[in-house]
Amino acid sequence: MPDVTDAVERPPERTIFGHPIGLANLFGVELWERFSFYGMQGILTYYLYYTVTDGGLALPQSTATSIVGAYGGAVYLSTVFGAWIADRLVGMERTVLYGGVVVMLGHISLAVVPGLAGVGLGLVLVALGSGALTANITSLVGTLYAEGDTRRDAGFTLYYLGINVGAFVGPLLTGLAQVQLGFHYGFGLAAIGMAVGLAQYVVYRRNLGAAGRAPTNPLPESARVATAAIVLVVAAAVVATLFTGVVTLANLAWVITGVIAAASVVYFAVILASKKVTGVERGRVWAFVPLFIANAVFWTMFQQMFTVLAVYSDERMDWNILGWTAPPTWLQSEEPIWIILLSPVFALIWTKLGTRAPTTPVKFALGVIGMGAAFLLFLPFTGGTGKSTPALAVHGILAVFAISELMLSPIGLSATSKLAPDAFRAQMMALYFFSIGVGSSMAGVLARFYSPTDELAYFGTCGVATIVVGLAVYALKPWISHRMQGVH
Repeated sequence: MPDVTDAVERPPERTIFGHPIGLANLFGVELWERFSFYGMQGILTYYLYYTVTDGGLALPQSTATSIVGAYGGAVYLSTVFGAWIADRLVGMERTVLYGGVVVMLGHISLAVVPGLAGVGLGLVLVALGSGALTANITSLVGTLYAEGDTRRDAGFTLYYLGINVGAFVGPLLTGLAQVQLGFHYGFGLAAIGMAVGLAQYVVYRRNLGAAGRAPTNPLPESARVATAAIVLVVAAAVVATLFTGVVTLANLAWVITGVIAAASVVYFAVILASKKVTGVERGRVWAFVPLFIANAVFWTMFQQMFTVLAVYSDERMDWNILGWTAPPTWLQSEEPIWIILLSPVFALIWTKLGTRAPTTPVKFALGVIGMGAAFLLFLPFTGGTGKSTPALAVHGILAVFAISELMLSPIGLSATSKLAPDAFRAQMMALYFFSIGVGSSMAGVLARFYSPTDELAYFGTCGVATIVVGLAVYALKPWISHRMQGVH
């Protein structure tokens, strides 16, 4: 079936570096959104567990990492809400704009509202806004390329470069602001970054063309009242669980993991059962299932950058640089350095190879195996005490993180845009982000099992289990490729 974007009247294509000019706008917006997102998240864990005298909230360390993991999962859980708004109400293009505004308001809340009240309000707003923006801006990238356009994987890799430029600069600057001025100034800097991204998006919206401006599956007027009632009931239920003590800060990561996993199963069932999905599209959705699971495992490991490895950076890494001690938040900026350096290389490789490049299942398998190997590389540094792990050594390990990420993440974004049924284009992207959500919240769950005194068992178990999953995906590649129905 032809891509839905084929039905959109396209103006004569204007390009930049051989890609549609709209990619430059989306590249910049996502750069600033990730600047704010990772800049805030880079200092969040420390804000939660540092002592009051150090500017923090003095929560138990395990509770802090649970909150961060749950928040990460909630961001990706909310992508389904943002995707639904885009598909059924206002279109992807306007949802990106509204989501960015909500993100900015969330960072402002963290900056100006003290204590847990500011954390609660700020994280809810950032999660909702970022979820709405992330799924839809990624889908907009897909609309820039016609079906079969061999530039698509390279375009997504370049777009991914923008994500990582923001992820690199954000923690550097917010970390410095936190050390020099305090946590709330760091959160305020994140808000400024999102404001810059919004301004750029508004000025250059015309470069995106007509794609994404209208909902693909408009909600009938007759269904809007009932839908609003359902939303209110769900919101009331969430509030009730918080006030009754069923959900606590300590078990929040477990709860979010369960909710996203259950929602994923339901979402797959809804898409597969829909009469708007053709037989070929249904086969492609089935092919997506093992990729979904592999992606969840990958991000369970990767997102420990903000839970286990954040604590590791604070307590086990030697950040002394020529007599000056760098902030532990700079760990978050080390991996994006490698992404920035290697993204153009990978984009060139995929462009040159074209249809001869490894298939999507093979790329996924290699990415997962690489992430498992990266965790095993921590083993030589286990058993030490205090801040004995050189920052330079971890920088080298994070190069393996980056190579694994480039094998899997931009390819996953591209593959999802190609495997998505026409009627569920943005919502399929939200389902992809559900897998990242499961991984993000699981990173908070696993953090409870980490201890500096038992690092050998922790890193070893995580590494071996992840490699096994990658090998399983590789073994399934004929089954997956057959159901992808010609999608490479």
